[in-house]
Amino acid sequence: MKNVVTAILGGGQGARLAPLTQYRAKPAVPFGGKFRLIDIPISNSLHARFDRIYVLTQFQSASLHQHIAQTYRFDMFRGGFVEILAAEQGLGQRDWYQGTADAVRQNLPHLLLDGVEDVLILSGDQLYLMRMDHFVQRHRDVGADLTIAVKPVPRAEATALGILRVDGAGRVVEFVEKPKDPAILDRLALDRASLLRLGFDAPDGSLLASMGIYTFRRDVLSSLLVGNTATDFGKEVIPSAIHDHRVYVFGHTGYWRDIGTIPSFHEASLDLTRPLPPLNLYDPDFPIYTHARFLPGTKINECTVKQSILCEGSIITKAEMSNSIVGIRAVVRPGSKISESIVMGARYYEPVGAPTPAVRLGIGHDCEIRRAIIDLDARIGDGCRIVNARNVKDEDGDGYVIRDGIVVIPRSAVIPPGTVI
Repeated sequence: MKNVVTAILGGGQGARLAPLTQYRAKPAVPFGGKFRLIDIPISNSLHARFDRIYVLTQFQSASLHQHIAQTYRFDMFRGGFVEILAAEQGLGQRDWYQGTADAVRQNLPHLLLDGVEDVLILSGDQLYLMRMDHFVQRHRDVGADLTIAVKPVPRAEATALGILRVDGAGRVVEFVEKPKDPAILDRLALDRASLLRLGFDAPDGSLLASMGIYTFRRDVLSSLLVGNTATDFGKEVIPSAIHDHRVYVFGHTGYWRDIGTIPSFHEASLDLTRPLPPLNLYDPDFPIYTHARFLPGTKINECTVKQSILCEGSIITKAEMSNSIVGIRAVVRPGSKISESIVMGARYYEPVGAPTPAVRLGIGHDCEIRRAIIDLDARIGDGCRIVNARNVKDEDGDGYVIRDGIVVIPRSAVIPPGTVI
């Protein structure tokens, strides 16, 4: 298992997750109050003792680079690392990454280190916990050239994913990227008995979807990418590979969620506040690593809190919280009510004794915030109502955006007192 290198794909511009991606790459978006999305795949890799990790990114990588540099430090005797590989121009390469496969192709000299046998490719914007050592071991046990992590999905979700058909041994015999034709969907759908044989307890008619998580044999990855112009694994590389290579699946039975839009981010975040969350971040054998900030404990003064997550360093006074997440260093002042919302907190405390700004950092007095996302360092004035009062589906406003009815206040935005959104 020492001869594995991990490549984490940082994704594209992340326009559907804007404005959370206005100043940062998708993997650097805060999640769960104290983590970043990138912490999930890195932790999955480290738990398998795969500690040679590259993160491939090209958009707004400064915040991501800072987080990784502050968080993932290995001693000189271990030999492990987590490094950013941002798109760059060279003598033989003048283009930015054109897709997932092209990003890996441009970085093959870094990935194919001496002694590397297999390359594990992960996504930087997915939520899941997986035993990556089991994944790679399955890949080696069956003598696969390429192994794809898969999960059953309902027909309604299949049109947005890569769908596979496998034989009785789990070898892929057909792959269709984002099928829309009902006849193709009918052909790829699995009956209950077939799903059970694959180890899935899923409804009849489910389809087997690629999770965008792969293990490649070193020489196979090189042969599939070098000397051609294929830019995407799902659209081009995998469909061609199944004809000439041994492509197998690894079944994932746990939680998995792709974070590509504001609604998916909002829903996945609030899922964490459930009494029994689908993504268990409280497993003592599978902790999620992140930047150690050495903050004081949360201070709660005469508050009503229901089914919420309150992170360290926050100060919440005479406020009501329900089904919400309050991030690090957040300040919520008296009389405010927050429900079904994510308040990401702040990167710093306002200095004691400094002149008081017109709108202070955090949530002001007597605010109402419902179904909203408040990004880092935002200033919400006293008496604001951020509730989508006009029931708008999508809108770009002054200091806010609305996506599928969810109000997002961008990083460092200032909302004047009494504002109603």
